[in-house]
Amino acid sequence: MSGADGRRERPPAPEPLPAPTVDAHTHLDACGCVDAADVAAAMDRAAAVGVTRAVTVADDLASARWAVQAAHWDDRVVAAVALHPTRTAALTEDDHAEIERLARDPRVVAVGETGLDYYWDYSPPAAQQESFRRHIDLAKRIGKPLMIHDRDAHDDVLRILREEGAPETVVFHCFSGDAAMARECSAAGYVLSFAGPVTFRNARALQEAAVVVPEDQLLAETDAPFLTPHPHRGRANEPYCLPWTVRALATLRGVTDEQLAASTAGTARRVFRLDGLLAVADLPSAGAGDSRSA
Repeated sequence: MSGADGRRERPPAPEPLPAPTVDAHTHLDACGCVDAADVAAAMDRAAAVGVTRAVTVADDLASARWAVQAAHWDDRVVAAVALHPTRTAALTEDDHAEIERLARDPRVVAVGETGLDYYWDYSPPAAQQESFRRHIDLAKRIGKPLMIHDRDAHDDVLRILREEGAPETVVFHCFSGDAAMARECSAAGYVLSFAGPVTFRNARALQEAAVVVPEDQLLAETDAPFLTPHPHRGRANEPYCLPWTVRALATLRGVTDEQLAASTAGTARRVFRLDGLLAVADLPSAGAGDSRSA
């Protein structure tokens, strides 16, 4: 592995899940994957513990180009592309045009991650909001789900969705609100995806939120290489680490690990239309590399 997060030691593999599931949001490039062999190795590690598919997500143009490539290397990987809110300070029309071109690729299943981030000050709120509105419009025009990054910006994210009119499918990646916000989002039909923080001992409000989400609006994700779940918080994260989050969600919701894994997999297949995707080998533009079936 390479990069700042790649230098951290990976935890040992968790006990395999009793049913296969999907990592609804990861960053394979930031995990240190460079080429098709790296992607295959990461997905082999994931598949060994029951994580059979993953959505690799972009946050800038270079990452978007790579994510689409990765989705053409391995059938177990699909992509989401957008310009992260912290990257919106100086976007051009060409930037948005390229994101739209990439988002139309048949292996891209969502426009994301986009939204608002008021924690960091890399981009002013006005620029973030304008880009967010453009991504909402793009998701509606091409008929793909909108994948939202929302950090310390709950009210404005929800307001802009109301003002613009939300796409048919909205996914709040790494949901960070409380139970009241979870109920509001669920009532609006949004899908909420939970990552490693729901396993943290000091995450009472987030854990309460995870309990109130309807089963068919719940996803599980790693957001790797970030947010490694307990008991390995602080170590490198990868899709194979998802079982710890799945098991924590199952305990919180009072269901079996098998039921939680299966239900989140079913929601991911529906939301991202995974069952209708062409295999890599059937695509005329497919890249070279491993393309084993999911």
